[in-house]
Amino acid sequence: MTEAILALEDGRVFRGRAFGAPGERCGEVVFNTAMSGYQEILTDPSYAGQIVVMTYPLIGNYGINAEDVEARGVFLEGFVVREVSPSVSNWRSAGSIGDYLAENGVVGISEIDTRALVRHIRDKGAMRACISTETLDEAEAVRRATSIPEMAGRELASSVTCDEQYAWGGDVTERPFGAPSPAVADAPARRLRIVTLDFGVKYNSLRYLNALGCDVTVLPSTATAEQVLSIEPDGLFISNGPGDPATLDGPIRQIREIVDAGIPTFGICLGHQLLGHALGGKTFKLPFGHHGGNHPVKDLRTGRVEITAQNHGFAVEAESLPDDVEITHLNLNDNTVEGLRHRSKPVFAVQYHPEAGPGPHDAEHLFVEFVSMIRGRQEMAAV
Repeated sequence: MTEAILALEDGRVFRGRAFGAPGERCGEVVFNTAMSGYQEILTDPSYAGQIVVMTYPLIGNYGINAEDVEARGVFLEGFVVREVSPSVSNWRSAGSIGDYLAENGVVGISEIDTRALVRHIRDKGAMRACISTETLDEAEAVRRATSIPEMAGRELASSVTCDEQYAWGGDVTERPFGAPSPAVADAPARRLRIVTLDFGVKYNSLRYLNALGCDVTVLPSTATAEQVLSIEPDGLFISNGPGDPATLDGPIRQIREIVDAGIPTFGICLGHQLLGHALGGKTFKLPFGHHGGNHPVKDLRTGRVEITAQNHGFAVEAESLPDDVEITHLNLNDNTVEGLRHRSKPVFAVQYHPEAGPGPHDAEHLFVEFVSMIRGRQEMAAV
């Protein structure tokens, strides 16, 4: 294995062994606490512009398959692990993680002390970093890390969104992968028409909506309110995605216009942050973000605690929200806003990932709530 270097912008350097593609990639280094689901993590568009460190020490043991991808490609900048499994064993496996990263041009580094690295990030915060097999000079690698833009103020959704409108295909009763079947609609009189704004959508979100009786049309993040409304949607789903939400002035204006038109709206992750802006709030950068499948969130309406999958580096500022917006969920680790809803409009959002690709399934009911909200409003309008 080729020697590789991981250099952080504050001068901390780790030396290890390269796997995946040779070369050099720079990005913000963050850590993920999930024990499995590395393929879904690799294909999560929300990681665009970032180097991901896995806290679980052994990665790659069940290989890579064609079913567990969550997007059309791999968007993260680099992948850091303690140890790459030397063997692959799973009945669905079609290859190794090293080969998969190489095919997608992603540089990986292993055989480093990931515990020390994660503790450093927790103490100092997420920061820019460089993985390289091209230079092993520490000072030069640090210089290259500091040459890229910081994540705050960086717009990345346009780099991961779809190029043009498309309809989500597949069997209308297709089940979300890795989850129990949701309450699939019993042959409703009319399937709902849902528009998804793609800021980096994961396929499992589309599978959930599809399985719950929705025909899903996916639009690029640059879509206008006029384009969305011309489809005459029953509801709007705003997806997860990467980057600083405060840079997306155009989409925020369009979302505000759609909300004002009375379209029932559900947002997750970046979609939650964009709705926060559209409803009059602000966002801020977290020290090292929330990334993993074990984050406790309390529903303030019911007192219920859910263990959630998360992947975000920004959060909605609670004090910035106007009186007509209610905070519905809080993160029990740091008390940040994890959910909100408008008091009079059919709009709600959560900061985490209810599609659980990967992660626990505690929050999958939110897709059911979204669909139920739409059908309930339609039934009331018909009376």
